Parts: sequence; structure tokens; C-alpha cells
Amino acid sequence: MAKGSKSPTPETLVAAHEQQQQQQQQQEQEQEQEQEQWTKHSPASGSRNAPSAAARAVRFLSLVKPAMCVLPEVHAPERRVLFREKVLWTLLALAVFLVCCQIPLFGIRGGRGADPFYWMRVILASNRGTLMELGISPIVTSGMVMQLLAGSRIIQVDQSLREDRALFQGAQKLLALLITIGEAVAYVISGMYGPVSELGAGSALLIILQLFFAGVVVIILDELLQKGYGLGSGISLFIATNICETIVWKVQPQPQQQQQQPQQQQQRVQAPQPSVPRALQAFSPTTIKTGKGTEFEGALVALFHCLFTKSSNLAALKEAFYRSNAPNITSLLATVLVFLIVIYFQGFRVDLAVKYQRVRGQQGSYPIKLFYTSNIPIILQTALVSNLYFLSQLLYRRFKHNVLVNLLGQWQEVDAGGHSVPVGGIAYYISPPGSFGSILEDPVHSFVYITFVLVSCALFSKTWIEVSGSSSRDVAKQLRDQQMVMKGYRDSSLVQVLNRYIPTAAAFGGMCIGALTIIADFLGAIGSGTGILLAVTIIYQYYEMLAKEKEQEIHLVRHAASRPQ
Repeated sequence: MAKGSKSPTPETLVAAHEQQQQQQQQQEQEQEQEQEQWTKHSPASGSRNAPSAAARAVRFLSLVKPAMCVLPEVHAPERRVLFREKVLWTLLALAVFLVCCQIPLFGIRGGRGADPFYWMRVILASNRGTLMELGISPIVTSGMVMQLLAGSRIIQVDQSLREDRALFQGAQKLLALLITIGEAVAYVISGMYGPVSELGAGSALLIILQLFFAGVVVIILDELLQKGYGLGSGISLFIATNICETIVWKVQPQPQQQQQQPQQQQQRVQAPQPSVPRALQAFSPTTIKTGKGTEFEGALVALFHCLFTKSSNLAALKEAFYRSNAPNITSLLATVLVFLIVIYFQGFRVDLAVKYQRVRGQQGSYPIKLFYTSNIPIILQTALVSNLYFLSQLLYRRFKHNVLVNLLGQWQEVDAGGHSVPVGGIAYYISPPGSFGSILEDPVHSFVYITFVLVSCALFSKTWIEVSGSSSRDVAKQLRDQQMVMKGYRDSSLVQVLNRYIPTAAAFGGMCIGALTIIADFLGAIGSGTGILLAVTIIYQYYEMLAKEKEQEIHLVRHAASRPQ
């Protein structure tokens, strides 16, 4: 630190924060005045000049205005929400989500055949046959579509204008509602709950209404948290909760391979990849019948069962650690190891020294983390693969003998798993192998899978920073708007300095996320790479959020106590 500079105290930080809020309010008032002046001299009032891109964008977003009055909305809090209140609202939203996950849909005939969305449920936080059938799919889809449209400049949105922000959020919400209706109708028409002729028009309409209102509840809960009443966003909270719920009580039936299939296909079916991590089913009390008799499915439950029932403790430990027909202790330890590795890498970052132009002597740092885009790469990669699986399964059911369909993917249905597993084609080669032994058995499969995951995660990470407003140019603009400059560099070279770190952190961080997924898959936590990474990154984000909220509240309390009465 340079001589004469002082570390900012809590009081100076609060004062600077209040000063920045006043400046932002003044800027918003000036922008509103400029917009009113532009409206008076707009082409509609007689000007013959062609409308600019911003004018076209406002006209496009104004199409949402008629629907704004009927869209469900959570008003922003008029006062600062205390930390305890945020925790309370977050727990309340979580309780509502968990209750909806356990309420079955009324009027369905039960699951018939394989679940085509089985591979997507880990990132959708959805439960088949319940009110949370759609999960967060409408919110995620609408958010990504609007983000891509805005980031690629197809629609111009000025986030500094309050009206543009409101219209953009309204458009995103309207699109989410339309996607909810579309998905609900598609689920019913496709026969997922039984043939429509058997359900009847009344039951089919009732199922659609249930899914629609459940989707509205999810949208409201997500907006409730994002508006400042709670912590984080509903999307991250529900994904992490869905995975953690699996650890505690959710039971996922393990597939059993069919005996009449050829030997080559049987070897491939032996390592199916469920969307919920098998290694995480450590506490499942469900019993399964095997060649050795009845066993408990949960790894920890089976460990104690073996210790109490077997005469030899060594044989009991060997059975609990290395059994292959159900989750074992080795897979559980592998899962814990991946948890620790991800938490360790979360702390890797580069702190760039910055200083405030208007507050002399006040300095800070701008952190650039190794996981710059967090879990976005693995979410996008999983979404891409899941949609490919879904399309491949639909085509393979109808056109099994088509060469192009077989090239896209060949599938084998399993008896108790409620889903199908890929046994050939592109879908097979981009699916994770079952263990380290699979590398020697099919090295081509392992090589293609590793290359695909690393390259796709790196590309998705680099692309996301461009479309989400977190690139070097966007960060430089944010720093300038906050009257901040990088210490030791000119303001004109800010983008060049950030380009040394941000693109590299995005690409390399995305590859690290992909590598950790591969390690989790190869260590024996079958199919759990994505789930583990999502759970750990989200929980770590909440840990940082809680620490930041608590620190801010302490600073505000101290600042209020130091004011003269």
C-alpha cells in the first residue's frame, strides 16, 4: 500500500455507498428528463429522421406494456430488509418448494415407459409426477433466451434506464409463463401421464392448470428472493435443495440390466448414468434384492447392516466398500473428495487493486476468480447434452433402423430405472464412462468424452461472458460508472489490463469445472459430477453471500450507533 493511504473504515464505506446511491439517483433523473425531451422530438411528432437502434429497442420492449398489468409481480421492499428477515423469507420459499415437490399431480395415470427428461432433472430441480414436474425449466429457458438476445444486441436494452429494466424483466416473465403453458400442453399431449383418450378432456385440462399454477408459484418465489426479500435467487436455491434432498431421503431406483441383451450391450448397460448421483444416496433405507440376498441401497445404511449381520468384520467392510450392484462407501468417499476439491479451488482468485477517484485515499480490490463464470459452463453443457439425449430417444423409438438416427444415438431401456441408457452413437460417446476400468475397456469412448467436456465447457464459459455483460469491456464500463480506476494504470488502458485476466479465467475456469466433472465420474460417483459441482458451487456462493450480508449489517449498525443523537 502506498504511503499516506488509509484503509477504509466501515463508516467511510457506508458514506461512500450512500454517496454513490445519491449519484445514481441523480443520473436516473437526468436520464428520465433526456428521455422526455427525446419523446417530444420523436419521429411521431413530425421529425423525419429515422429512429435509432435505441428507439427501436424501446418500441420492441413497449410491446410488453399491455401485459405488465396482469403479470404477477413482487414489489421491491421500501426499506432495507434485515438479515434475519432475509433468512426467514428464504426458508419460507424453500419450504413452499419442498412441499410442491411432494404433492403428486391429480388426475394422472402414472408413469408409462421411460422418462425422456430423466437426464435434465438435475439442472431443472424437478420431480416427476409432482407439482414440480417442470421445475425451474421455464425460468432458466426464458432467462437464457432474453440474455442471449440482449447480449447479442438483437434487442437493445439500456439497463441504466428504470423503464427498460422493468420492461425487460416483464418480457422475461411473460416468456416464462408462455413456456410453462407450452411445456404443460406438450407433457399432456405426448402421453407422459397416459393417453389423452384415457385421461379425458377434463383431466387433461386439470393437469395443465396444475402445472401452470405451479410454474407461477416458482416464478413468484424466484422474484421474491431476487427483489431483496431473500438471499440469492430461486434458481440456485432450488437446484441445490433438490440435490441435497437426494442426500437425505430421496430414493432413486437403480436400474437392472436385461439378461436377454447381447454381451457387448450388457457391458455398456452396466454403468448407466442417472441424473441423480448414486453416490449421494448414502442414507436410502430402501432394500434391493441381489444374488447375495436382500441389501440396503444406502451406502452408510448398508455398512452398518453388514457389520451387524456378517460374522467377519473384514468381509463386511469389503462388501460395504466395494459392492458393485449399489452405492458403496468408496463412491461416497469419492463424492466427499470432489466436494473438498471444488471448495479448495473456489478460493483461487486474482485481486486487482482499484481506487476511488472522488474519495481520496480510499482503495479496494476487484477479485477475478478462477471460476469466473461459476457453474454456468456445466449447466449449459448439461443442458446441451440433455436436449441431445431427449431428441435422440424420441427419434430412436420411432426410427430404430434409420442410419442417421442410429448415428445420433442407440438406446437400451432398463427395467427399474425409469429411464434409458445410451449404448451406441454420438449419445454414447458423450456420456460419462462408469469407472477408471472403462478407460481401458473403451479408450475411444473415454477420449471423446474427456475432449468434449473440456472443450464445450471452455467455449460455453468464454461465450457466456460476452452475452451476459461480464466481459472485459463491460467490467471496465462498470468500474468507470462507479468512479473507480485501476491503481498504476491509465483509464484508457483499463480494458487491455482486464483482457489479461478475464478471458483466461473464463476459459481455464470452464475447463477446470469440466475436469472436476470428469474426475467425479471416473472416481466411481457415477453420473454425479454435474450434481456435485452444482451443489458445491451454489452452497459456496450462499456462504459468501451470508458472510457479506452479515458484515454489511454490522457496518450499518456501527454507523448508526456512531451518529450523534
